[in-house]
Amino acid sequence: MPKVEWRSILALLTAGLIVSSGTPIGTASIGSIGDVVQTASARIADNLSDDGPHLGFDTFAYPGDDAMQAWATADKPYRWVGYYLSAPCHNDDSWEGKRATLSTMGWGMAVIYVGQQTWGKIPGQKVAVTRYVAKRVQQVKTRNGKRVVSYVNKRVPVKVLVAPRASPGSSCSTQFVNAARGTADANDAIAKTADEGFGNGTVIFLDIERMETVPKAMRDYYEAWTKRVVEDGRFRPAYYAHSFNADLIYGDVKQVLAAAGVSGDPPFWIASERGFAIDKAPTEVGHAFAQVWQGLLDVVETHNGVKLTIDVSVAQLPSPSEYYPAGE
Repeated sequence: MPKVEWRSILALLTAGLIVSSGTPIGTASIGSIGDVVQTASARIADNLSDDGPHLGFDTFAYPGDDAMQAWATADKPYRWVGYYLSAPCHNDDSWEGKRATLSTMGWGMAVIYVGQQTWGKIPGQKVAVTRYVAKRVQQVKTRNGKRVVSYVNKRVPVKVLVAPRASPGSSCSTQFVNAARGTADANDAIAKTADEGFGNGTVIFLDIERMETVPKAMRDYYEAWTKRVVEDGRFRPAYYAHSFNADLIYGDVKQVLAAAGVSGDPPFWIASERGFAIDKAPTEVGHAFAQVWQGLLDVVETHNGVKLTIDVSVAQLPSPSEYYPAGE
């Protein structure tokens, strides 16, 4: 079999595009691996004709059309860029509406949805706060040689345990980390991905920041998010996670996907600075299921006269969120 066909198979299988029924999520049924190769290889042969890994970057706000065009034609071969949807914990919408523009420039994309985070706290855990309460206090004074007792009301500080609440008007809070919010945020991610014009099968990376411990509420959150995305069927759930938490998250979502009849590894974007190099494959981060590896944070680079502060990643595919459905 020609080399490009094997690479096409590998890309599809490791991306987890084939479900146990033989049906890619959000597409018509296909009968065999041979069908996958025949319909998909023509679309991705050009992108896979050069050896990976494929270099990409992400940055909080959209740098502007001129900056992205300048970097697209620079000597350093950045092939793809993180595409941030406005999300509960990413209050910037500057990337939205830029999909077609970036695609025309030749950029691959990784769609990112920054969901709820724990921020080092345990959702729902009561916290000690200082409250001031009125208390009747005895006062003793001496008047004309006599002891006089009186009582006054004073506000005194006391420590009490209270259930924490999200700040009024907030969309991002540890207190929103639960299964119900996972479903709601999945619906939000689905709607925004569709509104941006991404095709069926597009991978959405749920951003889950590093946690020293992963509370049950967070596991409920990302499992519910996963289940809802799979149920909707238009897009594919994927995950940005730190290497420290990746194995646990992988195990949890793998079970959710298996229960829904989805085989193959879910796409993972792993963050870890240890041992990173731009010529390494994503799996060299230490997780066989890694498709993207982010290893340089907040670096400043200048290309074609345009300076940006970026995080640098390498990916297995030149467009980590792109899907090549059968028949297209």
